Amino acid sequence: MSDPTGIRLSEPLSAERVIALNQPKKDLHTTRTYAWNDWEFEVPPGVFMPGATSRMIHERVLSGDIEVHDRRYAAMGVGLGVEVVAAGVRGARIIHAVDVHPESVEAAERNYRRLVGERTGQELVPLVSYLFDTFPGDTQFDVVTFNPPAVSQTVSEDPDIVRNTCVGASIVTEFFAQLRRRSLLAPGGQAFVVSNTADLPQIAEHAEDNGLSTDVHHSHDWDSGVQTLLFRLQEHDAA
Repeated sequence: MSDPTGIRLSEPLSAERVIALNQPKKDLHTTRTYAWNDWEFEVPPGVFMPGATSRMIHERVLSGDIEVHDRRYAAMGVGLGVEVVAAGVRGARIIHAVDVHPESVEAAERNYRRLVGERTGQELVPLVSYLFDTFPGDTQFDVVTFNPPAVSQTVSEDPDIVRNTCVGASIVTEFFAQLRRRSLLAPGGQAFVVSNTADLPQIAEHAEDNGLSTDVHHSHDWDSGVQTLLFRLQEHDAA
């Protein structure tokens, strides 16, 4: 199907399929490690391990496809911090590691300090925040990435799982509204939002409603009826 932006989008998955695809692992409340790109990350209890959808962002930040070099970058929903480590290696100027979960922000900072360390001309800003609520009013970014917990079906009563997976579409709507209302994207700035089991047409429509132009930066079909899209968002006058 095509949404109002003209993007070809798949129909929303059934509730049963969404729930089946988002079943949480049973080791969430244990200490784990995560290996990627020859790096090993510490994963404390309550902090989520990245899945294939998040890796679409990690790979593109590290490769420069999502260019962060010498830019102000915000990793929203940072989790254990893979993308901030990738951004540090790529030479981002200011890196905001943002999550509503304090333990995730702490884990991201520890992993960054251990794997990237202190580099001249770079600054890591760890911040506990629901979206951009606690940012100063004059903050602007050149690049923002977000894999939102936009699943609309309840897959668990565990608050950590709800926080990471099934807050619902409201968090996407508020994310777009804050970007626009607070002028968080600098001139030429871009936000990248990845989603698969959420309602893709609804996400694109919400972006347009909030004055953001939308295009599909990358698409991946998992050959299982699931389509993952990486949306690129810009202010309309910058598109």
